[in-house]
Amino acid sequence: MQTSAASSQEVRDVTRVERIGAHSHIRGLGLDDGLEARQVSQGMVGQVKARRAAGVILEMIKEGKISGRAVLVAGQPGTGKTAIAMGMAQALGSDTPFTSISGSEIFSLEMSKTEALTQAFRRSIGVRIKEETELIEGEVVEVMIDRPASGTGAKIGKLTLKTTEMETVYDLGTKMIESLTKEKVHAGDIITIDKATGKVTKLGRSFTRARDYDAMGPQTKFIQCPEGELQKRKEVVHTVSLHEVDVINSRTQGFLALFSGDTGEIKTEVREQINTKVAEWREEGKAEIVPGVLFIDEVHMLDIECFSFLNRALESDLAPVLVMATNRGITRIRGTQYTSPHGIPLDLLDRLLIIHTQPYAEKELQKILQIRCEEEDVEMSDEGLDVLTKISKDTSIRYAIQLITAANLVCRKRKGTEVGVDDIRRVYSLFFDEMRSSQFLREYQEEFMFNEAAPASGAQDADAESMVY
Repeated sequence: MQTSAASSQEVRDVTRVERIGAHSHIRGLGLDDGLEARQVSQGMVGQVKARRAAGVILEMIKEGKISGRAVLVAGQPGTGKTAIAMGMAQALGSDTPFTSISGSEIFSLEMSKTEALTQAFRRSIGVRIKEETELIEGEVVEVMIDRPASGTGAKIGKLTLKTTEMETVYDLGTKMIESLTKEKVHAGDIITIDKATGKVTKLGRSFTRARDYDAMGPQTKFIQCPEGELQKRKEVVHTVSLHEVDVINSRTQGFLALFSGDTGEIKTEVREQINTKVAEWREEGKAEIVPGVLFIDEVHMLDIECFSFLNRALESDLAPVLVMATNRGITRIRGTQYTSPHGIPLDLLDRLLIIHTQPYAEKELQKILQIRCEEEDVEMSDEGLDVLTKISKDTSIRYAIQLITAANLVCRKRKGTEVGVDDIRRVYSLFFDEMRSSQFLREYQEEFMFNEAAPASGAQDADAESMVY
């Protein structure tokens, strides 16, 4: 059984390590201390002006004093808009809330559009709650547990703890004995005991016991014996999002709803009460607000009602920094007959700081493909990389990236160790890009069902081409 469990754990670990996403190579924005963008750094390539602008926004977010600002990242498809947002998320770290949604998600949830946006907003606002707790911290000198000879009855025991200045013996009840046994506490361990909950936490081994065993696991951590009193008061900080507080307080089984995802619509009264309580904690110094980032990709998919809500929500004191991305030009605002830049109403555009991304140069495309090959653990020849770069320039960078894994599989099937030009040509002939697929449809459109393209002649042919494309 132990062998089976170990092997299944190993399989899970390998699976987790080998999961590679579209932006898993992004480690940050690739900026130096002066907010100047390096040409290639932390998985980011090119887009120097856009990354520099994102770095300024990042510093604004880290200050934590400004909320309700909105940023729009606009550019053609495949110019790294989502990569910049992911770079911001990586640079902020886990302490700052970052929520990412797509514009079309709002319409697929079983709740109103404004409720879905409200929940997204409140997921992006953290509350850092501070509380003082009494701890017993020391090095275990001895653990004695007496079990009744009859095998029935309560266990009793004694625990001897010491610091560099004092040593005390504590009588143990049944609950504490179970906690110590569960944590596998032995003499020489440095432990803390929360007096309020009785929770036992093993911090590591004492340096004085470093030579007790000839061999120990790599996870064994040695620390100094604590100084001063055994009983101490420590400040503990918990960071939760406003949405988590909303869910827990909105229903009896609110904590379980966080795991199931079935949060439903939350009443306005509940949110108002929570806002009032959080404001009281801020005044008393028990909590502080951490404005995070809400990233809405494909923002042009929102309709006029959603845009009106965003206008109002950005004026609230409890508003995160809103980052949006779109690849649309001048197009119709969803839900109206009016056109506007990026499909966003002019009154909302007036609030936005707009960052434009530019098409990649050929050298930048080659560097991106090289980084993706390293990320996907694919060995590729220089000639193969040149061919793939030309494909990305003629078609799109996304299509070229998709060919990397496919070409690697073809290479492995022929027992090769390095992806070459022939492997790339093989997969290029197997999988169509957008332009070749459109050409195929134009040639064989009459054989498809529900064909709406006009006959291919003169101006009508040009109209059909633009429609299909």
